[in-house]
Amino acid sequence: MRTLTSTGVLMTAAALSLLAAPAAYATPPGDNGTVKIHDAKTGEELRKNEPHVCSFYLDAFGFDGEQKVDWKIVEMPPTGTKGELADSGSLTLDGEGHGRTDDKTLPDGHYKLIWNFDGEHGEAKHKVFWTDCEDDDKPSEKPSDKPSDKPSDKPTDEPSPSTSDSTAPTSAPSPSPNGDGDLAETGNGAPVGVLAAVAAALVAGGGYLVARRRTARQH
Repeated sequence: MRTLTSTGVLMTAAALSLLAAPAAYATPPGDNGTVKIHDAKTGEELRKNEPHVCSFYLDAFGFDGEQKVDWKIVEMPPTGTKGELADSGSLTLDGEGHGRTDDKTLPDGHYKLIWNFDGEHGEAKHKVFWTDCEDDDKPSEKPSDKPSDKPSDKPTDEPSPSTSDSTAPTSAPSPSPNGDGDLAETGNGAPVGVLAAVAAALVAGGGYLVARRRTARQH
């Protein structure tokens, strides 16, 4: 009985070892890291991928210590030719399997990162991303929706005096009878009609005297 029990324990242990072995090697050494696209203003500690950037860098986490990496970035449709090389480089990760590239810029478009490394057992790491720097070229201040100068509610200039012919005459009117039938006065206050009558009387008197003298001579 004891022999059968010991044999059963050994067989059970062997079976458990075989079941655990695939789990232990599910991620082979060298393939257990990840790489992210980061905006140039993003800190290296962030492990979130940022697929829309302008200036950017490649940030690696969780690889084997001091692992060597070769990477390249290729163009992608619809903005570029599929597989056309846009940039490439290499780096050696630190002792904790972390590393980053320098900041980089590419023309606005669609790209794919291909990340190869020493000890690779599966496929290279891939990341697809877009670069778009048009927003960075726009003015930071939003133009005002309202006109800068508000029109005045009141006219700035008063109307100029009229220069029409209806203004008062510059010279005094000629003498004329007033509304009561009296003769208009001259500048010295004498009625014009009286002066005219006196002048007519003098002329008549002078003519009368001349006629008398002629008659006396004839006799």
